[in-house]
Amino acid sequence: MPMTEQATGAHHPQPRARTGGQPSATVEHLTGAQSLIRSLEEVGADTVFGLPGGCILPAYDPLMDSTRVRHILVRHEQGAGHAATGYAQATGKVGVCMVTSGPGATNLVTPIADAHMDSVPLVAITGQVASKAIGTDAFQEADICGITMPITKHNFLVTKAEDIAHTIAEAFHIASTGRPGPVLVDIAKDALQAQTTFSWPPTQDLPGYRPVTKPHAKQIREAAKLITQAKRPVLYVGGGVIKAGATAELKVLAELTGAPVTTTLMALGAFPDSHPLHVGMPGMHGAVTAVTALQKADLIVALGARFDDRVTGKLDSFAPYAKIVHADIDPAEISKNRTADVPIVGDAREVLADLVQAVQAEHTEGRTGDYTAWWKDLNRWRDTYPLGYDLPEDGSLSPQQVIQRIGKLAPEGTIFTAGVGQHQMWAAHFIDYEQPATWLNSGGAGTMGYAVPAAMGAKAGAPDRTVWAIDGDGCFQMTNQELTTCALNNIPIKVAVINNGALGMVRQWQTLFYNQRYSNTVLHSGTDTDGLPAKGTRVPDFVKLSEAMGCYAIRCEDPADLDKAIEEANSINDRPVVIDFIVHEDAMVWPMVAAGTSNDEVQAARGVRPDFGDNEDD
Repeated sequence: MPMTEQATGAHHPQPRARTGGQPSATVEHLTGAQSLIRSLEEVGADTVFGLPGGCILPAYDPLMDSTRVRHILVRHEQGAGHAATGYAQATGKVGVCMVTSGPGATNLVTPIADAHMDSVPLVAITGQVASKAIGTDAFQEADICGITMPITKHNFLVTKAEDIAHTIAEAFHIASTGRPGPVLVDIAKDALQAQTTFSWPPTQDLPGYRPVTKPHAKQIREAAKLITQAKRPVLYVGGGVIKAGATAELKVLAELTGAPVTTTLMALGAFPDSHPLHVGMPGMHGAVTAVTALQKADLIVALGARFDDRVTGKLDSFAPYAKIVHADIDPAEISKNRTADVPIVGDAREVLADLVQAVQAEHTEGRTGDYTAWWKDLNRWRDTYPLGYDLPEDGSLSPQQVIQRIGKLAPEGTIFTAGVGQHQMWAAHFIDYEQPATWLNSGGAGTMGYAVPAAMGAKAGAPDRTVWAIDGDGCFQMTNQELTTCALNNIPIKVAVINNGALGMVRQWQTLFYNQRYSNTVLHSGTDTDGLPAKGTRVPDFVKLSEAMGCYAIRCEDPADLDKAIEEANSINDRPVVIDFIVHEDAMVWPMVAAGTSNDEVQAARGVRPDFGDNEDD
């Protein structure tokens, strides 16, 4: 069956003869396992995160001899997957992880799903039981192709040694072209052990896989006309702009048109936060100005974005006055959630470059947009409802202040990763992102435990950059064992644990929607004899735990010590550093649009609905 851009399902490669017209290659006789490692070398994979086990073990023997592929031994397969994702997001290259069959492979399911939701180029290599044992419930057997079918861009089951080289080449091609995504290659143990021949480059055969990258000229012209005719346009920028390396073209288009720019959680850094045209991040916890700009717009130009529910709020009330130009590399995304008036299928970089030319042509004909009144409204909202926070009355540490100071004191070009929850939103709001690929987070899946292994992968891929993981105490307890991996492999990341003693975002919802009934969200304490939380107990003690894993650890509780602790962490580069920031437990993330409600109901703070002067705007 021909394979489409988003095709999924286990593909059983067929052996094929080499065709003419390609460079001649030296044929080598080796094992399937050696062919796998040679293939990884040839596709340019310089780093593999993994954990060996029985069925993948044949591949680990020749890996030991490779001088071109660095293997980083993780402590949990989930860490391997998130590290490969962090590596890919920081470098723009394909991330690679390699684990064994059964539970090794199923431990990759979460990071694969995470990469799929966030369109991250990932190749996951898994061992499988011997081909004749497949389907017999053999020891450590799991149908990982079947399990991951809905969450991979494509996957392969390889049962013959001669298929390994071309399958790896195809996997890397699929993962990195079109809409990037995870590809799984499941290799039977006997295929790794069998003898075969190796030559490079192999013949690739991917019928039906032809991602459209060049946008249709007529649609581009229509989009340009709408931009110049609009009174209240917004450029709604998603992570696809960063994936396409299109940030320079975005800046040209924005400055050419003068339209406001909103960057989603996945697109922070695609357009400089400090740029006067930038009105912030939209969404459930987005800036009031960004949320309102989309609601009041008469034209939304969506670029590499997918009208996610966290951005739109209640979908049938989202942007009621707006025509939609929707440009995306994946045709399945266009009109999926919001019908597009002008659909454009293409690579974001080519779309933006063509849009710039088309808008310039409109300007040459004397047709330019007048957004004076629009910017008067936008600037009023921006001035009236800026992002901010209150310091705790008891003099304790504010989590927002902690994160803001980390951002201010970080060296230029620092990469930030975040877990999921309150600290993620505060990191999105209170750190300034001026460059692409400096903000890595789990946007679509919202994966707790992402930050530490993703920071490890980012630092492995960009060793000359400072990497800070902003994590919550709940997230940190899911994957902090990878600090051991960092310590033993000279990967000196820095981790800020925003320790409020609770599952913070869940606690916030319990405060707002469940009458302050804090069911199973307290993390930090045991209980006294009266059943109430014990004061002053820390289980675990993150400083002792981090030190046991080979890290330098600091605890910071006093605002007076904040800058000193951060500067100390920035000065240490020979090992990982963890700072346990003890912060106020009642801090909340604002602004907020309650789940299931319209973005018109955005609250700037608790109980504070902005006055937008609706009558004069509509």
